[in-house]
Amino acid sequence: MTFKVAIIGRPNVGKSTLFNRLVGRKLALVDDTPGVTRDRRVHAAKLYDLHFDVIDTAGFEDAGASTLPGRMRAQTEIAIHEADLIFFTIDAKSGLLPDDRTFAEIVRKSGKPVVLVANKAEAKGAQGGMLEAWELGLGEPIPVSAEHGQGMPDLRDAVIAALGEARAFGEEEEAEDDEIAATEVLIGEDIADPDADDAHTYDDTKPMRIAVVGRPNAGKSTLINALIGEERLLTGPEAGITRDSISVDWDWHGRRLKLFDTAGMRRKARIHEKLEVMSVQDGLRAIRFAEIVIIVLDATIPFEKQDLQIADLIIREGRAPVIAFNKWDLIDHPQELLAELREKTERLLPQVRGIQAVPVSAETGRGLDKLMDAVLRTHKVWNSRVSTGKLNRWLEAILAHHPPPAVAGRRLKVKYVTQAKTRPPGFVVQCSRPDAMPQSYVRYLSNSLREAFDMPGVPIRIALRTSDNPFAGRAKKRG
Repeated sequence: MTFKVAIIGRPNVGKSTLFNRLVGRKLALVDDTPGVTRDRRVHAAKLYDLHFDVIDTAGFEDAGASTLPGRMRAQTEIAIHEADLIFFTIDAKSGLLPDDRTFAEIVRKSGKPVVLVANKAEAKGAQGGMLEAWELGLGEPIPVSAEHGQGMPDLRDAVIAALGEARAFGEEEEAEDDEIAATEVLIGEDIADPDADDAHTYDDTKPMRIAVVGRPNAGKSTLINALIGEERLLTGPEAGITRDSISVDWDWHGRRLKLFDTAGMRRKARIHEKLEVMSVQDGLRAIRFAEIVIIVLDATIPFEKQDLQIADLIIREGRAPVIAFNKWDLIDHPQELLAELREKTERLLPQVRGIQAVPVSAETGRGLDKLMDAVLRTHKVWNSRVSTGKLNRWLEAILAHHPPPAVAGRRLKVKYVTQAKTRPPGFVVQCSRPDAMPQSYVRYLSNSLREAFDMPGVPIRIALRTSDNPFAGRAKKRG
């Protein structure tokens, strides 16, 4: 069984940099601004031959429980409770501050084994901070540089000394790394045998990745907390609380899910701070490598321009969207508004006609089961495939009913169609002149496919192809 390490310390001592060093990837946002990290993040880590889970936490601040720093501190205290070992991190360059002494006392009272990490030890003058660290009474400070990877062998030895060899080298569980890899591409999965007529079986045992996105203060973090049934993510009335894309593992009716909370996305023209740019980029990356994307709309002010731009991005990336109209408990005339919102959804998002849209209240828990049912239905459609035989029987009927128009006096010929990809469904149409095919006819084929094979609410991609003409480009020989 692996052990869990929490990285604790006041703001801006390099906790997230150390977290990234241990997990081997730049997952946590890092900036010179104090207080970048707000939610706690858990990930598998490796320190030479030691394998464990590491928790990145918000900087400890002395503040009232109802304030944002106070709520961040509560999340950090949960991390201390969950951890088997604590990396109490200080800034060796700036030396000890009063907050370091205050929080060292809290860590000491927890009774957990502690390794005192003196970060930024490569800086000039760090030796003085190292000597001051002895005053905390947490043992010998381990000088490291998380930025440059220095001091890691000493840190490994300190972990073994704190936990003992039996605990540090306990039986390792085979953990699947379900985190999003930067090199992973999920634009579409190839179909091995498009001509097979056997029914495609949906595999409901595979883990599903779900990203939750929307404008700031739409209730994304509150929705995830309501779904998993615990206060896992930091929430509050302030807009823009979430910064990192935080992943949360969850089991719903036996199905393994990984939920990704993302930062609220404002219009590009309003984003000026570097930190907000980094947060939005992190959220966009979560969208690109999710399977289902829940778009959280504030039901009191739905379908702002930014909402539509977020939805358009998700569709262009080929993800499967589901809309959640949140804050439904604040609506006075729900039936009238629901009919109006459904009409707007069909009109404003024609490229995913039939998209699942569910009214929910993350505050009261209303509609959450219906939302997850909609997610599952959409995921099945996103994974659906149709045999080539069925597709060409459909195409024959379509061409008889509405053949393609003539362009420049020449009739376009559509020969056959096959499905080349799933996730999202992608079809290849063989025709005589792809460059001359009107987009209006391609949309007609897409909408007819959606209706004939029951594929509502997901992007459908159609690629036009033509067979090579062996005589094209050859000059006519004259005798």
